[in-house]
Amino acid sequence: MREGNLIDGRWVGADSGATFEVSDPATDRVVGRVPDAGADEARRAVDAAFGAFSAWAAKPAIERAKVLEALSARLAGDREELAALLTEEQGKPLPEARAEIDYARSFFEVSAKACQEIRDETPSVPGKKVLVHRRPIGVAAAITPWNFPMAMLAKKIAPAMAVGCTQVLKPAEQTPLSAIALLDRAMASGVPPGVLNLVTGDPAAIGSAWLEDPRVRKLSFTGSTDVGRILMRGAATNLQRLSLELGGHAPMIVFEDASVDFAVEMAMAAKYRNGGQTCICPNRFLVHRSLHDQFVSKFASRSAALVSGRGRDPGIALGPMIDDAAIDKVEAHVADAIQQGATVVTGGRRRRIEGLADRFFEPTVLTDCHSGMRCWKEETFGPVCPIRGFDDETEALAQANDSEYGLASYVVTNDPARIRRLGDELRTGIIGVNDPGPAVAAVPFGGVKHSGFGREGGRWGLEEYLEMVTVSSLEPGAE
Repeated sequence: MREGNLIDGRWVGADSGATFEVSDPATDRVVGRVPDAGADEARRAVDAAFGAFSAWAAKPAIERAKVLEALSARLAGDREELAALLTEEQGKPLPEARAEIDYARSFFEVSAKACQEIRDETPSVPGKKVLVHRRPIGVAAAITPWNFPMAMLAKKIAPAMAVGCTQVLKPAEQTPLSAIALLDRAMASGVPPGVLNLVTGDPAAIGSAWLEDPRVRKLSFTGSTDVGRILMRGAATNLQRLSLELGGHAPMIVFEDASVDFAVEMAMAAKYRNGGQTCICPNRFLVHRSLHDQFVSKFASRSAALVSGRGRDPGIALGPMIDDAAIDKVEAHVADAIQQGATVVTGGRRRRIEGLADRFFEPTVLTDCHSGMRCWKEETFGPVCPIRGFDDETEALAQANDSEYGLASYVVTNDPARIRRLGDELRTGIIGVNDPGPAVAAVPFGGVKHSGFGREGGRWGLEEYLEMVTVSSLEPGAE
C-alpha cells in the first residue's frame, strides 16, 4: 500500500525525508512507515486545496454525488482488505473493523443524497425579491482521532466534498495507514487532484500552519477537550469556523421498569465496542436500587467472559488499549477508585496474554462508586464500568447531568412520559433510549458543554460546510 502524503494528487514524502513507524498495539510489530511532515508540507496542501476549490465547487451536485457513490462502492469491494489493515494498526477485533468500514461507507451514501436536496429559498419580503442560497465555505481542514480512523475521516470528507469544499487532512499518528488507504481509494474513484490532501507528521506544526492560513475557512476536529481549546484559540486569528467533537462521559441510566436482561445486553453492546475506547460509550452506570444487585451480578458475569487478544484472531471481543499511556490511564482510574472505596466485582487488572504486548485490561465492573473518583469525573477510555444506585428519577437526572461533558447518554426504560421528559432534561447532544447504537450517518452527531459544538451526519453535517448568502433586489417601482 501507499505510505506517503497526498498533495495535489501526488503521493510524496516529507521534505526532510524523515518518517515514523506505525506499530500494531497488540504485538508492537511495525506495520508501516509514513512521512514525518510539518508546516511546509501542510502549507503546500492548502495551496493544492485552494487551487482545486473553484472547479470542484462549480461541479453540479449530481456529479459530486457520483464520485461519492463510486468511493462507497470501492470501499465495499475492498472491505476485507481495509478491515484487516484497520485491525492491524488500531487493534480492534476484525468484526468491529468490518463494521467500521460499513459505517464509513454510509457517510458517503448519505452525503451523496443530501447534497442533491439543497435548495435555494425565497422568503417573502414586501417590495423586494429575496434569494437565500448556500455556497461551499472553501478550503476545510480536518484532524481525526485513532479510535475510528476510517469512519472519523469519512465523517468529515463526505459532507465537505458533497457540497463542493476541498480539504486538507491530518490523521492521528497512531493510525495513519487507514487514512492513506481511504484516500488512495478516493483518487481511484475519480476525486480530482487537490480536492483531498493528506499530511502525516507533527500535529502541532501541521495544525498551526492551517490555523495561521486565512485560506482555510473551516476546521473540524475530533479529539480531547484540551486540544479543542487550543484549536479554538488558534482559530480566533482568522475567524475560522469550527466543528469540535470533544471528550465525553456518557451516563447510562437503568430505571425500575426496565428488563434487567435487556439492560445488560444494552450495556454490553454500548460499553465494550473498541474496548471502551469510544467517545460515546457509557462511562457511568446509574441503576435503580431495586435492580442494582441483579444488574451488577449479570453484567459482571457477562463482562468477565469476554475474551481479549489480537483483533484478527477468531472469538476475540476485546483488543488492546492503543498505547502505553492509554492503559496506564485505565489502571490509574481503577486504582484511584479502589483507594476511595470502590468494590471490584470483576476485573481490575491488566490481562497478560502470552506473546502479546502488555496493553490488555480486564473488563472491570466497580460498585460503591461516587463523584469524587476519577473514573466518575474523567473519560477513562477503557473497559471500566463504575456503577452506583439511585432512588428516583430526580436523583438519576441530577447525577447524569453532573458533568462538564455532554456528548451522549443512555436510558433504559419503557415509560413513554419519562422518555419525553428525559429528552428535554438530559444535557447531552445524543440520547440513546433503549438503543446502544444511536450514532448513524443519517442523523446529527455532536455534543454540548465541554463536549464541543457542531454536528456531523445527515443534512446537518453538510450545513457545517456551507455559508448562507442573501441576495436582495428591489422590485421595479419600489422605493
